[in-house]
Amino acid sequence: MSNQSSIPASVPARSTLNHLRQLDGIRFIAVGMVLFDHWMVGRADGLALGALGVTIFFVLSGFLITRILLSSKDKLSNQPNGGLGKYLKTFYIRRTLRIFPIYYLTLFVLYLINEPPVRRTFGWLALYASNIYIARYATWMGTVDHLWSLAVEEQVYLIFPLLLFIMPRRWVPLTSVLMIIGSVGLRYILFHKQLPWFIGYVSMPTCLDAFGLGMLMAFTWLYRREWFTRLFQSSTWVVVSLLAFLGAVWLTNWLAQTPSIGYHNEVADVWERLIGSLFGFFLIGRAVVGFRGPMKWVLENPVSQYMGRISYGLYLFHNFVFNFFHTQPTHFTVRAWKRLSEMMPFLTSSYFFQFSFYLALTVALATISWFLIEKPINNLKDRFSY
Repeated sequence: MSNQSSIPASVPARSTLNHLRQLDGIRFIAVGMVLFDHWMVGRADGLALGALGVTIFFVLSGFLITRILLSSKDKLSNQPNGGLGKYLKTFYIRRTLRIFPIYYLTLFVLYLINEPPVRRTFGWLALYASNIYIARYATWMGTVDHLWSLAVEEQVYLIFPLLLFIMPRRWVPLTSVLMIIGSVGLRYILFHKQLPWFIGYVSMPTCLDAFGLGMLMAFTWLYRREWFTRLFQSSTWVVVSLLAFLGAVWLTNWLAQTPSIGYHNEVADVWERLIGSLFGFFLIGRAVVGFRGPMKWVLENPVSQYMGRISYGLYLFHNFVFNFFHTQPTHFTVRAWKRLSEMMPFLTSSYFFQFSFYLALTVALATISWFLIEKPINNLKDRFSY
């Protein structure tokens, strides 16, 4: 791509779509936060790790998708009609191959085994509209709660490709900033209108500050590489933004001690996602440049790399393996754990063993999914290269 005349001289000679190894480790950290948060209810409450993990995924998606789309646009810009048809066709075929097969297979299996929320809301789930359902009815959806974030991502994929193709490149940074301001502003309005907090949490427009930061990062990676390297070559901002997020969580928990305020206060409902997005921004940017020392090992060791590779399956399946609020005592995983702990009573001595049991089941399902379904289908993407 670097040989295309449409790409400015500031773009490095090496491919802009090369694999960024440490980002697999970031995926592992993000999905690990979600699993820890969902399975440690009553034992490690008030940390907001699940929300932070999802926010990091949103920033990462904004970065990767924008990087792909802008690079594809540069490559195709000299073709008749600007290459719009091939640009959209390639993007949506590759996204479809990566995301849809295992998602719809999971819905189909859960429908067949009569999973109540899947039966009840199948149309919403099939249309990637579960977040709209949650916002409209101000309620969670049981074991399919977590699919709201996948719905947000799919809705972003509907607008990003055409937006980035039509938009002049010089407008990308301004658009990113407007997305960030608009998203935070919308959450602020919803909060002060005293509308249900679900709306500000799960709606696609109220998540765009995370995607906007990812978009801004991709733009600087592609066209302002020296600036990108200077900004992210130090871990200082990663630490500062993490401390800011922890401070926001502490403030939320402190405010929640006042019954008239509660956990859904302005800090939590308006500002926490922005601060979490900034942490994701600096964490991901630093990983793109490349962490050194212990963090390099954390992100690049074989376990992190593998878990990051199967992170989609981990996220998709974990709520069906166990959910503190919705899993019934008759659920097969709970019955299996009870039988196992009866055979080996020492397993009841610590929740660590039960957590590990659910983790092992989830990893096993995600592994089977990866090797039997996702990886073979994913390999078909090579036929539709950018």
